[in-house]
Amino acid sequence: MELHRKNVLKGYNIILYFAGSMIMNEPTEECVIDFWKNGKLRNLPVSSSNPRFLKAAELLRDSCNDKTKCKQDLAQDFYRLFSVCGLPLAPAYASIYLKRNGNPPESAEKVSKFYESYGWKYNSRTKIGDDHLGVELLFLTGLIDKYMILDDEPCRSEMRNEIRRFIDHYLLSWLAYWNEDVQEHAKTLCYRGIGTLIQASVEDLHGLFS
Repeated sequence: MELHRKNVLKGYNIILYFAGSMIMNEPTEECVIDFWKNGKLRNLPVSSSNPRFLKAAELLRDSCNDKTKCKQDLAQDFYRLFSVCGLPLAPAYASIYLKRNGNPPESAEKVSKFYESYGWKYNSRTKIGDDHLGVELLFLTGLIDKYMILDDEPCRSEMRNEIRRFIDHYLLSWLAYWNEDVQEHAKTLCYRGIGTLIQASVEDLHGLFS
C-alpha cells in the first residue's frame, strides 16, 4: 500500500478515536488541554474537500475560546446530548434512530454478530450497548488497522468490501439523523463540530474504500 494512502487512513483513525471518545465519556481536563488549549484541533490530521468536513473543521477551530469554562461547558453538553440517564437529546444508539425511521430496531444484535465474526468484543465497565456510535467507530478503526497491514491484494479487496459493508449497514443508515439532533440541541460549537466531523469522516472513508 502506498505511504500516502496509509497516512491518510491513519489520520482518519486518529479523528475517529478522538471523536468516539468524546461521545462515550465525559470530556476530561486533560482532553481539553490536549485538543483545545494546545491547538491540536486547529490542524486536523487529514484534509478533505467534503463540505461537511470543512464545516466541522471551521466549527472546531472557533470552539472552546474561553478555556476556563470549556471543560464545564463540554461536560454539560455531553450529559444533555448523550447521557444514558434521563432523556438524552441526541442518544448515540443506532437502534433508536432506526426505530424512529421505521426500520427494524434489532441493530444491536446484528452489529454484535458482525463484531463476533472478527472475534472482537468491546470491554467496558459501563453499560454501553454494541450499537453505540462510539463502539461502532472503535470497531471501524480496528478494521482499518487490519486493512493497513495486509500485503495481499485479494485480501485487501475483501477487507475493503467488508469496511464498506459495515459503514453502509451500521453507520450511514442512521448517522445523518443523529447529527441533525446534535446540531439542533448542542449548545457548544465543540459538539456541533464533533457531530459533523464524525459524519464527514465516515462519508470520506466510504469513498476511499469504494
